[in-house]
Amino acid sequence: MAGRLAGRTAFVTGAGQGIGREIALTFATEGARVMAVSRTASKLATLAAANAAIVPVELDVTDGPALESAIASAGAIDILVNCAGWVFDGRITECSDEDWEYGLAVNVTAAFRAIRAVLPGMAARRRGAIVNVASVASSVAGVDRRAAYGASKAALIGLTKGVAREAIGDGVRCNALCPGTTDTPSLEERIRSSADPEAARRAFVARQPMGRLGTAAEMAAAALFLASDEAAFMTGQLLIIDGGQTL
Repeated sequence: MAGRLAGRTAFVTGAGQGIGREIALTFATEGARVMAVSRTASKLATLAAANAAIVPVELDVTDGPALESAIASAGAIDILVNCAGWVFDGRITECSDEDWEYGLAVNVTAAFRAIRAVLPGMAARRRGAIVNVASVASSVAGVDRRAAYGASKAALIGLTKGVAREAIGDGVRCNALCPGTTDTPSLEERIRSSADPEAARRAFVARQPMGRLGTAAEMAAAALFLASDEAAFMTGQLLIIDGGQTL
């Protein structure tokens, strides 16, 4: 089935690489006009070149006024995907106040501001889908060296459920995608920066009983489902795609 998002406008943060980039490409292929947000212009240039339906938006999601201005300039937004994220890799005793605050700013506060900005228009049109990209490292499960990150993603899940309840009468749905360990540039960077990259890669793969990492394309397919009319009777829910990590 093609054209599942025909005629709709999607606003996707964290679209420069990894899951966010694949979501932007998938949504555009399915007929959406995609406002693709990243703070890195070079990544946006290659993304826009891949599909004419993708409109690059260069901004840092922690800049609240810039984020809200971009949303206001985008016109009627039918789909919001909050995919921008930052991972603090370390134990809670290693996490500085600055690390903690930055993780919350990227992973939670930016999503809060984006949702607050799009909801009035969605409610007025009585149609809208919000997809928050959380993680299994959250209220779903505890993961080693991810306490600070997991706390921010747990907060995003709480935001998802609260918004879903508040907006249900306005025809707006809000769900969370919870990926397990996924093969992305950010994961590759953490692997390369470890003392023993090969051992680190084996450890990441070993998390999943399926014996492999997830792919960005698999996560984008799940986000497409949540954004489409196929999920019209679904709100306030977590879609966990983790290769059995949390079994």
